[in-house]
Amino acid sequence: MKTEVLEVTEKSDNILMRAAELIRGGALVGIPTETVYGLGANALDGEACLNIFKAKGRPADNPLIVHIARAEDAESIAYTNELYYKLADRFMPGPLTVIMPKKDIIPDSVTAGLDSVAVRCPEHKIANKLIKLSGVPIAAPSANRSGMPSPTTAQHVYKDMDGIIPMILDGGACEVGVESTVISITDNSITVLRPGRVTVEMLSEVCDNISVSSAVTEELKPGEKALSPGMKYKHYAPKADLYLIDDRYIDFVSFTKEKHKTEKCVIMCYDEEKEQYENETLMPVGGKNDVKEQTKRLFNILRSADDMGAEKIYAHLPDKTGEALAIYNRMIRACAHRILGGENG
Repeated sequence: MKTEVLEVTEKSDNILMRAAELIRGGALVGIPTETVYGLGANALDGEACLNIFKAKGRPADNPLIVHIARAEDAESIAYTNELYYKLADRFMPGPLTVIMPKKDIIPDSVTAGLDSVAVRCPEHKIANKLIKLSGVPIAAPSANRSGMPSPTTAQHVYKDMDGIIPMILDGGACEVGVESTVISITDNSITVLRPGRVTVEMLSEVCDNISVSSAVTEELKPGEKALSPGMKYKHYAPKADLYLIDDRYIDFVSFTKEKHKTEKCVIMCYDEEKEQYENETLMPVGGKNDVKEQTKRLFNILRSADDMGAEKIYAHLPDKTGEALAIYNRMIRACAHRILGGENG
């Protein structure tokens, strides 16, 4: 199969109509969103959604997110409630995914056999217009091989999906850089299953009763089912071994400079630390307090380190508060919980 990579804007009607026809016909398309690039298929076509799992090499027990053009379109695929619409008024369209009881129109292949469905209304103009043109909701996990860092450019998608899917829409680099916040809701409570740009603090403005799943920062318990994408023990992982350094106990610059003498490693330092290094291989992540920039660069850096042939990557252990929790969640899985410093060694 020849994979086309086509540059698009929201005004590229001819290309977007071609992509919509592919979606309706059961094919897969690489799609830009504000979070990461998605691998889209008709969410009402069980066979097409099974092909997502095959293309990614993704375990079939890992549910997919269904993308809709308008918040109210959730009515056709899920049993909504008042809290959903309060969240929609505040955060949709945007990087928030809400898990609700599913309607029978959604195939079991989308939900990994669960009786709930994850619903998101993307803010990205190209993604949103493609859903409207397709006339169907679009199931779309990240458009990468399963377990690897998520793609934030069309070139990332091409590297993973060349020859596997017919078309990739190139809408430029993603603005957010990590996947959406995923929550499950009842009539009056929220459980955060995957953190993202929409933070716990922001959600608390809509609902007082909020909890954070232990799987956000810890491993799934034996036999525990993944209720959200990204909950597996190792996920978002580069080929190189990633280590997180708790700089409350280890001097990051001194430690990594010493490691660089004997190891083929990449150092993910803060921008402010660059001048303390000499000939080391650096991948600056952004300013120490610039969490948005750190988030945006994260997956691109992990992929670039692999392209450079790095065997190890050293990075700061992120905080667990605000937007930094999303970085912590991705990196703790990317490193398979390898943390240096304090009680962790």
